[in-house]
Amino acid sequence: MESQVDNYKDLLSSIGVDVEKHSKMMKAGFQGYKEQFMSQENRPKGMEYFDWFMSEIQGERVAEINRLREQKKPAVGTFCIFVPEEIVVGAGGACYGLCGGSQATIADAESELPRNICPLIKSAHGFKLQRTCGYTQSSDFIYGETTCEAKKKTWEILDTHHPVHVMNIPHMKREKDLKLWKEEIVDFKEHIESVIERKISVDEIKKGIHIINAKRNAMQRIDALRGLNPDVVPISGRDGLLISQMSFLDDPTRFTQKVNELADELEKRVADGVSVVEKDTPRLMVLGTPFAPPNWKLHISVEESKGIIINEESCIGHRYYKDNVDLDESDDEDSLMTKLMERYSEVDCACFTPNTPRIDKILEMYKERKADGVIYYTLSFCHTYNVEAHLVTTALEKEGIPCLVIESDYSTEDVGQIKTRVEAFLESLTFKKKAQKFKGLK
Repeated sequence: MESQVDNYKDLLSSIGVDVEKHSKMMKAGFQGYKEQFMSQENRPKGMEYFDWFMSEIQGERVAEINRLREQKKPAVGTFCIFVPEEIVVGAGGACYGLCGGSQATIADAESELPRNICPLIKSAHGFKLQRTCGYTQSSDFIYGETTCEAKKKTWEILDTHHPVHVMNIPHMKREKDLKLWKEEIVDFKEHIESVIERKISVDEIKKGIHIINAKRNAMQRIDALRGLNPDVVPISGRDGLLISQMSFLDDPTRFTQKVNELADELEKRVADGVSVVEKDTPRLMVLGTPFAPPNWKLHISVEESKGIIINEESCIGHRYYKDNVDLDESDDEDSLMTKLMERYSEVDCACFTPNTPRIDKILEMYKERKADGVIYYTLSFCHTYNVEAHLVTTALEKEGIPCLVIESDYSTEDVGQIKTRVEAFLESLTFKKKAQKFKGLK
């Protein structure tokens, strides 16, 4: 299997992609994917679909989005899970994450942005400047949000290159803040209506909610199968992460079907005792900032060091799919807007103050999954999560939960250092488990 991006050069050129630079980047990226993912042993057969999708990630999927645009359906690119994608999908359109996990575009971004801000922001901005992301180029507009200071100001610069609609996310959850949030969701819907030049009906919004709820339900199945069976882990951590990453790009209905098929296979694996790791392999949760593809180095470092990641508490992870929109008693637009606001206000992003529900959720998940330790992962200069790390790690220490804190970026320069630290952490967890067993025998 090879990257199919060269089959779409005419389309990519028509939407303003630098096709030669884009082709080289995609081919190199897919070669790395094959080496890091498709070489795994004892891999579930259901992952073959995701291998296909990765080969077409900047080809057929971009073509699908542009076919929707030809039908006057909305195409909205995003960087955050606060976007009410149900409205976009209900209108028959596509809502998707934009490229932003690569070191290759950061130098270009630094021609307009400071060096000492989050690499995710710089990488994404660089993709636009390079014109090497088919998703960015396909977007009617880019959804921005006010979750951090660097993003807020970057949207103003990005808007000079591509239309941006900013949603003001309040940083507290008082009644007056939630009222503002609902107004912002209404404004988002009206902005889409101005793009597609028609009203979005109540039935369309309901349809979108059903589609996205079904997607989240499927992802919840994978999450449970990864983490709730202490003796059997039926899928690798890197594949679990990949599924979460692809949930932001794929057609939601097709994605839901394929994830449910994979979950059926994983359920049988659990029943048959088919695990991708040996019994007593240290089980880790990862907390913190999101993992935009192709940022896979932490998961690969853990697995090469004989550990397994069973859950991501991040925007690309549990935080994204843990809650659904409640459709009970929602028969008019106003009540639907309220329900959407209520669902999105349950997201426990570090931008909120206070944010104690996030800590409570972490402790609950850790105990529920019988994990052996956690890694608190932050991107460099992500001050929101770096500062909140103190509160989280203090709570973990109080509960006697082992924690390793790692700060990194998208370069490969610190891979060796990360692996060394991970190996030492896993060794300490293995020693602790052996000591507990020994005590149990006495």
